[in-house]
Amino acid sequence: MAFTNDILSDQKPSSRIGLLDTLRGVALLAMASYHFTWDLEFFGYLDPGTAETGPLKIYARCIASTFLFLVGIGLVLAHRRGIRWPAFGRRMVQIAGSALAISLVTYFAIGQGWIFFGILHAIALMSLIGLVFLRVPAIITALAAAGTLALPFYLRSSVFDAPYFWWLGLSESLPRSNDYVPVFPWFAAVLSGIAVAKLCLHFNLFEKLARGPSGPKLLATAGRHSLVFYLVHQPVLFALVYLATLVVAPPPPDRAAAYNRSCQQSCTANGSEAGFCQRFCGCTLEKLQTGNMLEPLQSGAIIAAQDERVLKLARECTIASQ
Repeated sequence: MAFTNDILSDQKPSSRIGLLDTLRGVALLAMASYHFTWDLEFFGYLDPGTAETGPLKIYARCIASTFLFLVGIGLVLAHRRGIRWPAFGRRMVQIAGSALAISLVTYFAIGQGWIFFGILHAIALMSLIGLVFLRVPAIITALAAAGTLALPFYLRSSVFDAPYFWWLGLSESLPRSNDYVPVFPWFAAVLSGIAVAKLCLHFNLFEKLARGPSGPKLLATAGRHSLVFYLVHQPVLFALVYLATLVVAPPPPDRAAAYNRSCQQSCTANGSEAGFCQRFCGCTLEKLQTGNMLEPLQSGAIIAAQDERVLKLARECTIASQ
């Protein structure tokens, strides 16, 4: 019995594992819910940084890990009897082309935060590298997954800060991106999927799953067309939230909270301790508000590095916060 559930396979399978399609459909809905949160933040219904911190940050990482894990399973199922290069090549062109389109659109549409190596870029490259592990024993693949997960903790260096190394995930400094899924550590999820799929094949678990229930048909259908869903869902959600702003305007931004958040992020990124940053940012915020300089600073009317008043209060708050 032939099983295929690979995001890189466009051939019609003789038998699909409906449960895997459904799981991918669930992951797609989860992804859409996270992107909806991002859209709400973009239009001002949620505080800046909401989608990138706390539980939502963990939620996003779980979603990405699930997709990549399923990619690993799909690679084994689709190519376990030998790599089907024509199907692989066709699907690879679709995914790589879509990834390039997303990079171009986000670069011109949002500028800072553009997607230079997001989930589709990762799926394309990691699927290609993953082919190497299709004939490697499951235990070796699992060890490689562990090593891939651990490597960024030991090999991160400014040597990899150049743009042509960003895809590795070993840089110390990176520009902001709205979707960043580098090889290290994310390839660990694909390798884990490959290892698990090999074990399932060894114990004939996929045959049992193929005979079992597949779950809601709508979810399974979405899972079978995951690339289309991925490309379409965000423009639709973005448009819906925009239309909502025409009916119910988002609340005005909290300038003080936005300044405090931005100040502390910048302060800690420069290597200062969190306690110092909290005191320093609170001090500068109070002085900026007292001097009626907060709004002009945030609007760009005042350039912090060129305004002596801002430089003076920064020096005063640095001394007071130490």
